[in-house]
Amino acid sequence: MLTLLKLLQDGKFHSGQALGEALGVSRTSVWKQLQQLESELDIGVHKVKGRGYRLESPIALLDADEISAVAGRACAWPVVIYDSIGSTNAAAVKLIADNSPPPFIVLAERQTAGRGRRGRKWVSPFGENIYYSLALRIDGGMRQLEGMSLLIGLAVLKTLREMGVQSAGLKWPNDVLVGRRKIAGILLELVGDPADVCHVIIGIGINVNMRATEEVDQLWTSLRLEVGSMASRNELAGKLTRNIEEYLSVHQVSGFEVFKSEWEANHLWQGSAVSLLAGNQAVEGVVLGIDPQGALRLQVGSDEKVFSGGELSLRLRNDT
Repeated sequence: MLTLLKLLQDGKFHSGQALGEALGVSRTSVWKQLQQLESELDIGVHKVKGRGYRLESPIALLDADEISAVAGRACAWPVVIYDSIGSTNAAAVKLIADNSPPPFIVLAERQTAGRGRRGRKWVSPFGENIYYSLALRIDGGMRQLEGMSLLIGLAVLKTLREMGVQSAGLKWPNDVLVGRRKIAGILLELVGDPADVCHVIIGIGINVNMRATEEVDQLWTSLRLEVGSMASRNELAGKLTRNIEEYLSVHQVSGFEVFKSEWEANHLWQGSAVSLLAGNQAVEGVVLGIDPQGALRLQVGSDEKVFSGGELSLRLRNDT
């Protein structure tokens, strides 16, 4: 089925006979595979008598060599690509359990059980977005992770701006927005002993070419909606990898504090009145910024209070 998809990915018409010859199967078999594309992967196919078949929209499948070429020689992280998987974070955890040495990257064309923060579903249609997990070994305990999700947010933000979304900005602790609409999210998961040697899985979801969905329960946008044209997911994944590597190289030597000013300058809610939700409780205050470890600083009444990430959720005070 995926071989057929590769033949159709240019978005042009292909006759059933030509597709059958290329695949070495009958036209009836081609027809059945096309039905599978539509039903299993939710990919639209136009069928026109006398012309053949074409996809409703061109698709460019992920390619590890192309991603690595864009990332550059300085970044030699192996790239593993799955056609369909529960989640890239879970796949990375399994690879570590199977003794695959990090760092490495896991990507997928589709996730069937993608997750965001606080257990939310991350909508993951086939071939449209970026579902990306980077596995890293962490020596020396949890202090090495200070500000990590915020740091990755900066790398994602830089990548989106390089791809043409100049108005993107950050929302504490790990969302990337365009105005009020979410375009990317970050989820970090720890594996192993947090006091000693452990692994961190950095999961990143970016809406790239998605144009419509009824499954998302919040305001969202995508790279394609913002720039008005289809974007290369391989180019984006390669640039993202390069930018993450550059930020992590500095972080390893200097920690997160050197990025504090850069992060605050790109925080869309800096100085805003917000509600910080922790379960059923809410703390109301005004965003002052972050501390050197990446915790949120709020002006609460006459006091300044500091909050770390975890299960906290930030909302603008006037959100309905």
